[in-house]
Parts: sequence; C-alpha cells; structure tokens
Amino acid sequence: MSHASPTHLPDIEPAPGRPPLLRVEPDGDVADWAAANREVLRAAVAEHGSLLVRGLGLDAPGVTEDVFRRLTGGRLMADREPFAPRRSYSEGVYSSSKWPPNQQMCMHHELSYALDFPGLLLFACLVAPEAGGATAVADGPTVLQALPAELVERFEREGWLLTRTYNDEIGASVAEAFGTDDRAEVERYCRAADIEFAWQDDGSLRTRQHRSAVVHHPVTGRRCWFNQIAFLNEWTMDPEVREYLVDVYGPDGLPFNTRFGNGDPLDEDIVRTVNEVYEAHTLREPWHSGDLLLVDNIRTSHSREPFDGPREVLAALGEPVRLTDCAPTTEVRMTA
Repeated sequence: MSHASPTHLPDIEPAPGRPPLLRVEPDGDVADWAAANREVLRAAVAEHGSLLVRGLGLDAPGVTEDVFRRLTGGRLMADREPFAPRRSYSEGVYSSSKWPPNQQMCMHHELSYALDFPGLLLFACLVAPEAGGATAVADGPTVLQALPAELVERFEREGWLLTRTYNDEIGASVAEAFGTDDRAEVERYCRAADIEFAWQDDGSLRTRQHRSAVVHHPVTGRRCWFNQIAFLNEWTMDPEVREYLVDVYGPDGLPFNTRFGNGDPLDEDIVRTVNEVYEAHTLREPWHSGDLLLVDNIRTSHSREPFDGPREVLAALGEPVRLTDCAPTTEVRMTA
C-alpha cells in the first residue's frame, strides 16, 4: 500500500466532557497520510464539530504546515484584525495567540468580528505544557439553546458592537492587526471591512464594528451563536488588569470591549451568564505532544486554558468563509 492510499481509521472514541478523539498510527509520511484521509477526517468534523487526532507525532513547523495544507487543499488565510499578536511561521501558519499563560482565553469563534473568517481551524501541539493549557471546545447551536431566550432575541435583533484601541503598548498593534502601519492602507481596509475608525491625537487608532451575533451554518443551515461578545468584554478581563487599563487609558481606551448592537454597555451579569453557559457545555482534553485538533469554526467555539511550563501550539486559519454566506441575523453596517 502506498503512503497516499486511504487507510482504515479506527472508531472515534466518545467520552463525556471530552472532544471526539481519534487515535491513529500512520505508516510513513504523516502529510501523505493526512491527504489520503482528508475526506474521512473532514466528515468526522462535519458530524461532531471538532476532532482531536492523537498519534501523528507532529513535532516541527515544516511537517505541520504540510499537514495543514493537505487537509485544506492549501486554502489557508492570513490573520487580519487579531486581538493579540502571533508569530508567523509561514504564510497562513501561526503560533497560538500570545496571551498571559496564567489567564484564561475564554470561548470564542475565530475572527467572528470580520467579514471573512475561517471555516476550519487547525491546531497542532508540538510541545504540550506541564499542566493545563487545553484548547477546549463548545458547540455553538447547543450554547445558543442554553442561553436565556430574551438575551438571544436581543442579540439576534441588534447584533453586537466591538470597540478597539490600537497602540504600541497593549494588545495587537496597528501593524500586527492590519499588516501595515500606513494610515491610508489601514483606512482603505477599514472602509472595505465596514469598520468605523478614528485616529487619536496620540497616534493610536480607535475602531468600531457592528456584527451579527447569530449566523446560520453555510452547509447545514443551523443557527449558531457566533461571536466574541463575552471574551472581548471588559468584564472577562482579570479584575486587576481591567482596573489598571481603565486607570491608564480610560474606559474608552481599552484594547477591546463589546456592547449591544445599539451601543448599550453590557453589565457584568450578562457576560458572566454567557461564560457560565459556555463552561457548562465545554469539552476539554489535555494536549499530548504531536496532537492535531480540527475545529469547525462556525459551529464550534474554542478557548485556551491557563497553563504551566512551555507550550508550543501552531494554528492555521483554513477555508475562508464570507459572513454574507452565513445568513447573518443582523445587517452589517457602519456604526453611527
């Protein structure tokens, strides 16, 4: 049998509280194995929303990139408007977002505030941490059903608002977020992406963008809670960090914050409720070095838990999807 021939995959292991797990023993080149089994793996992701593949032995950026490209047919997208900086290994292959190891990175759907976002996320753990650090997942339609109906109805009707302040001190810089610090280029990007922008006297950039909080999956048509309302809100920050940032930059100068679509602020109870619903439906499995995790980004949210020790996880944003292909429940518009 050639390395490119499809192999029989063992059954996916279901377990309460854990993402679907597939143990494999590839014979030969793992990129060839990934190409040969692409359709089977993608069918599993379509069925379950995510899939953790264990046994590939991914241990270097080069082979990991090959696997990512084989599984997506090379359809990897650049990371634009990230909320935190990443290291770029090659075009379309990045480190996980740089975030303090002792702080939770709450559930979110990648680039859910953009007009184009990945349909598939690919993660590879080259070095597993000593403790913690799982990339956990939660099912968007399930979360949507579990949230208070009146809260969902308001977000469906109004959408959500993301406000950001870019500077060179906290969060992603203008250059890291937009791929350039040329003002004319940044402004051109913002206009094309329906982002309101304003340059401040100190040279920083403030933006506002209005997005739909609920979308329909482009393949299945299922309604999905698809946003970063809770994660990028001030009440999800570590209290001491929030207090410091408000003291230094003012309440309007936070690196990011979220509101109801009409501009009303979110109170702490709303943000806590959303995060509690996420936690009730979270699936988690500690990383093993060499693991591969595939996530349907529209259906499934993901998080990163605090960790100890070195942790190296590579990420790729695969198979771009346009918001307009997801029947958003709120019209995207420039804010007033």
